[in-house]
Amino acid sequence: MHFDPMYMIMIGITGALSMWAGFKVKSTFRKYSTVPATSGMTGAEIARGILEQEGITNVVVERTPGFLSDHYDPRNRKLRLSPDVYDGKSVAAAGVAAHEVGHALQHAKEYFPMKIRSFLAPAAGFGSKIGMWIIVAGLAMQQTGLTLAGIIVFSAMVAFVLVTLPVEFDASNRAKKLLPALGMTAGVADATGVNKVLNAAAMTYVASAAGAVMQLGYFVMKMMSQRR
Repeated sequence: MHFDPMYMIMIGITGALSMWAGFKVKSTFRKYSTVPATSGMTGAEIARGILEQEGITNVVVERTPGFLSDHYDPRNRKLRLSPDVYDGKSVAAAGVAAHEVGHALQHAKEYFPMKIRSFLAPAAGFGSKIGMWIIVAGLAMQQTGLTLAGIIVFSAMVAFVLVTLPVEFDASNRAKKLLPALGMTAGVADATGVNKVLNAAAMTYVASAAGAVMQLGYFVMKMMSQRR
């Protein structure tokens, strides 16, 4: 399977798409990190402000090392912002901070796709590490049942990646609405920067989903040919 030209082409396409998406989000963030937000607030201040306005008092906002390492930890109810976002007063920092707050809001309001993603997380971790090896073993041994078992395990990871899309899109939509509504961004320049940064970030999830679906489709095709 490792020398299958179709597989190598697929890996090349998904790899290129992922690299492009990663480059796009980093370059877009850097561009709009030089554009000051109208409010003059840091990302940390914006995050805490939205949480306060929404009546969420049990989420801690803290700084975390790394570039664009921002994330919301639902287990510990901590919203971790990278230094460029935590201390930044740009429209890029505002957009990313509000996006992560969007995940905290999803958690507080029990947003259904987020609950599904949390449920799938353990199986997805197992499927991404073990599923492919089971598939490879099944194909190598010409054991269709083993290949199918690997595909089922691998599918948990694919399902996780797919359900991540509505979770991320919803968090971005919440950010785009909350920032101007609360007076934390204003005007065309702010709106443009926030939209560009969040839309670029969304492409990284689309690229991951496309790659996962293509891999799953390839494995299913190989299993079907194995049956013939």
